[in-house]
Amino acid sequence: MKYYSTNGNAPMASLKDAVIKGLAPDGGLYMPERISLIPKAFFNNLKGMTFQEIAYVVANTLFGEDVESDRLKAIVYDALNFPIPLKKVEDNIYVLELFHGPTLAFKDVGARFMARLLGYFNEKEQDGKSVNVLVATSGDTGSAVANGFLNVPGVNVFVLYPKGKVSRLQEMQFATLGANIHPLEIDGTFDDCQAMVKSAFVDEDLNEKMKLTSANSINPARFLPQMFYYFWAYAQLLQLTQDENVGDKLVFCVPSGNLGNICSALIGTKMGLPVKRFVAANNRNRVFTDYLLTGTYSPKASVLTVANAMDVGAPSNFARILELYGKDYEAVSGNISGYSYDDGEILSVIDRLYRENGYLLDPHGATGYLALKESLKDGEIGVFLETAHPAKFKETVESSIKETIEIPETLQKFISRQKQSVKLPATFSALKKYLLSTNL
Repeated sequence: MKYYSTNGNAPMASLKDAVIKGLAPDGGLYMPERISLIPKAFFNNLKGMTFQEIAYVVANTLFGEDVESDRLKAIVYDALNFPIPLKKVEDNIYVLELFHGPTLAFKDVGARFMARLLGYFNEKEQDGKSVNVLVATSGDTGSAVANGFLNVPGVNVFVLYPKGKVSRLQEMQFATLGANIHPLEIDGTFDDCQAMVKSAFVDEDLNEKMKLTSANSINPARFLPQMFYYFWAYAQLLQLTQDENVGDKLVFCVPSGNLGNICSALIGTKMGLPVKRFVAANNRNRVFTDYLLTGTYSPKASVLTVANAMDVGAPSNFARILELYGKDYEAVSGNISGYSYDDGEILSVIDRLYRENGYLLDPHGATGYLALKESLKDGEIGVFLETAHPAKFKETVESSIKETIEIPETLQKFISRQKQSVKLPATFSALKKYLLSTNL
């Protein structure tokens, strides 16, 4: 399959080139030239399939033209070796727990899949050059990518993150690893980090000297696999409700920052996944909410919130969403509604749901729950995404519930390690100078 640029001024690319380059030469994002329907027989058999079996069928529909079936199956089964349960929270509201992977965040799915797919394509290249992965993070992307690519032969990872704007546990998950992982602490915002990464991909001099790619959701191999768990959520809902028509009532609510997560789900619906509608949940960084309400897209400088992984003022994947709907605002807003909440509302609902239902939310899941609760109509069944383990935001969650929460062993191991970050100003020139100095 070929991939085109959302900016429309770059040659079509193969999957391999799209994955290795990350960003098109004209600065656009790669999109598949077509989206294939999955046969109805697949959906008829979902209730009897495992997560890995479902993910492989979806992956084969997306990538089967470009990756041998046995190798693709191995990539899927190796990457997705952890549970993603759907649990009932209250009447007609379910939560999809995406925090059971190695770094306790939803980005484990896309990052682990991409690491293995990139390794596969790098083997095929056989040019002896290392691949240098640049990734901007507002929290969980950095840890998922760093741990997914740790010690992968022929791959170096540079994690750009905003100084003082990620939680301590998030930072320790990627800034203490050493080996082929290089954390870069940027004196700026996430948007600054993302802009620096994008500038690197279109700098001809840098790209002549280094083989660069991205592991942000701008890379198709990072964001597309995220649709796997929407199909899995639907399969679990079929089992739990025993309602064959549950797709006609299904509302997915997605905590939204860079919009890669919801974008993958939207593509999934075009492949046949039955969903009635979507809700995008924002914190005070409400650029997408405002667009859905007004039709005007106005990127802004991001502001710091307790749901820091969503602190994005210029979401890259907005361009992909427009592509999916033919740049038709009415079509976008007809299928997606947007809601935003401030820190006080987010902290309050963490405490309330914990007291009333015994379910502990992280700040991003709390935002999703709030939006779903507010938007859900009679007769609908809603699923919101709990995108990270609450312990990753220990201080924030504890301040809300006024109780101490236990840190899982998976996180404990990072606490005593030494941070190994390099501090840089928020300029592309500083990043370029640093990258060239590494001789990687």
